[in-house]
Amino acid sequence: MTPLLDGVTRMRVWQAAPDHWRVDTLSDAGENDTYQVGDNTFAWDSGEQLLTEIFGAQVIRLPRTADLMPQALAIRLISEAGPGATFSLLPPRRVAGQGAAGLAIKLAGSQSTIAQADVWANPDNGLPLLVQVFGRGSAQPALQTQFLQAGPWTPDAAVLTPQHGPGTGFTTTTPADFTGILQNLDEEALPASLAGFPRERSSVTQIGVYGTGLTTFLVLTFNRSSSTGWQILNTALKAGATPLTFHDGRGAVASAPLVNLVIVHSHVSHDNFLLVGLVGRAALEQAAAVLAVKPDQDRYR
Repeated sequence: MTPLLDGVTRMRVWQAAPDHWRVDTLSDAGENDTYQVGDNTFAWDSGEQLLTEIFGAQVIRLPRTADLMPQALAIRLISEAGPGATFSLLPPRRVAGQGAAGLAIKLAGSQSTIAQADVWANPDNGLPLLVQVFGRGSAQPALQTQFLQAGPWTPDAAVLTPQHGPGTGFTTTTPADFTGILQNLDEEALPASLAGFPRERSSVTQIGVYGTGLTTFLVLTFNRSSSTGWQILNTALKAGATPLTFHDGRGAVASAPLVNLVIVHSHVSHDNFLLVGLVGRAALEQAAAVLAVKPDQDRYR
């Protein structure tokens, strides 16, 4: 996720429908393309010369560059702003050579790492052209995505069709194959609330979800028999994460723009927990301190 939020990502986008589009991620070394064709997804890696087809809708997946398309990000921000969010008009501006109307979305409270999001869209067709997301206490956007050019034409069918050319590889998989990390997770009984955030229902039983909308963090509990938790902790520390010491455990905290992450090892239960989300470091550290101590069973649900 960090590469998506730290640096500049260049993309080309073609979209015929919400479930029929193509996004190319460009770099000096080549490109990685994502095609959405109904419920199926195709991924092209120019470096590996490999096309992969993923059959079926993906319940869980890693973030991808297509999530940062202005229209995709704007929809997510508006739909998940949460109760108490306020909306106000911004002065119009020109984006991608078009006149754009502006909307400011200000989140209620101060627990989310996001303070405000500004969206400029074409007033004739509603297409978001520019999105800026501001962190707490900052006048500069922590994240910005915009179209440099945008047009209303319908993409040619050949552009939206994945091509398996001669000399290239092709493989198929299913969303289940992308959830191998879940094999390293425990369905750990977790507290009904952490750091004041209530636990919400999760479509994946191995992942705890706390908070709602844009004020949410996840908790993953790694199997004691698995080395994955230790590897993540050691890798984070070697990469420059800040060490943490709890009375009943140790860990590390790291941040990317708008996202914070804490990994903690409990000396009591010997579990390794990963906490990540759109909440402040202090809240994640408070939650991690609770997880480092094995609470009474009646505190779980």
